[in-house]
Amino acid sequence: MKKIILRNVGLFCVFVSLFSLFSCKNKNVVSSVKKETLFNLQYGSFENQLNLLNLANTGMIDTSIAMKNGFFYISNGNAKKLLEINSYGDLLTLYYNNETSVAPSLEEAVTTGNENIGASTRKSVSYAFNSPNLVAVDNRQYVYVTETLPKERQEYEDSKALWQIVLRFNSNSFVDYIGQNGPGGLPFPYIRNIYTTADNELVVVCIVMKGLEVYCFSPEGKLIHSVTIESDKVPNPYQKEMEEPMFVTVENIIPDYQDDKLWVKIDYSAVYTNEVSRVNSGIEYLHTLLYPLDITSGVYGEPIEVPAYEESVESDFTKQIYKQPYDFLGVTSNGWFFFSIPTSNGYVIQMINQSQSQVIKRLLPIDHSQIMYSNFNLSDTGIISALLAHRDKAEVVWWRTDLFIDSLLKS
Repeated sequence: MKKIILRNVGLFCVFVSLFSLFSCKNKNVVSSVKKETLFNLQYGSFENQLNLLNLANTGMIDTSIAMKNGFFYISNGNAKKLLEINSYGDLLTLYYNNETSVAPSLEEAVTTGNENIGASTRKSVSYAFNSPNLVAVDNRQYVYVTETLPKERQEYEDSKALWQIVLRFNSNSFVDYIGQNGPGGLPFPYIRNIYTTADNELVVVCIVMKGLEVYCFSPEGKLIHSVTIESDKVPNPYQKEMEEPMFVTVENIIPDYQDDKLWVKIDYSAVYTNEVSRVNSGIEYLHTLLYPLDITSGVYGEPIEVPAYEESVESDFTKQIYKQPYDFLGVTSNGWFFFSIPTSNGYVIQMINQSQSQVIKRLLPIDHSQIMYSNFNLSDTGIISALLAHRDKAEVVWWRTDLFIDSLLKS
């Protein structure tokens, strides 16, 4: 789907790096995809710059990226603004808080170097942002961005803190904000992600104590579906064959781009018992299934099995294979599922079609030591974009993973 965020990968990378010190050979080598740098953004307070305060503390950075039809939308929570930028790096529209930012200067045309690329009028939209973060864009070029409410406007319901809303803009102005009940509705609990579909529906996925809540809205903002997915109530086809207790985790839920269904990724683990001592020695990851859920009937369909990422480590004349579940990135308009996992030299992307007849793995090379913060996006066409924050600048890049899928469909 639209937008996916990859964060907090440091611990895993350290974990993998330690294994690599004792490894003679990594058996899980895959072909890499070339990274294309599209443009850079400088740090500062000007309209076309980013303000990423406290780079050493990534948990405090509220900056996200989305890509739609070659245009990039970057929310910058620390600067209380949202930028629409073309693939050349030209700022086309600035959504800004006029209480914290200087009114932008407008230009009649956008140029790159000495080349005029057309009569694109640079625009600005004023809105009193508090802390914009996640962003999504529909086919009408309506922009959706999550907003954190100030403390005096936050609410509580059934022990849940309700403190976020979704702002909606058209290309020229603020339209309204969407809450649980629709325009002007009750705030959401913590929003994990937002998506748009082919029919310009907005889907909001929230994290709650028991699992995940999903809200679906019409193009006009009317609530059409809501469902709560609890980890202890999802299908578990492995329970009957297991003697040990099992642990079931709903890792992510992402809406289908074309149809009225959700894709629910479930990871299954069990208590690991040492065969010699017969002592429980930890939790062992077993399987991952991706279930289609009819959002109208609430019925689960036949699942898709998602192969695990395997790291082969050789040490002292022995070899061990460590299995890890991939993270669910999204599903494209032509029905391909994307999964990712951080490794010591980047991210491994696993792409699976719905028939499970084709599985593609590719490496997105990234030097983690050079990146202070990163945010990723998967477009509905299958292009992976990213905002990579270095110490001196932010880099907007993409990987044309869609080309692999196109070549398979044409073959």
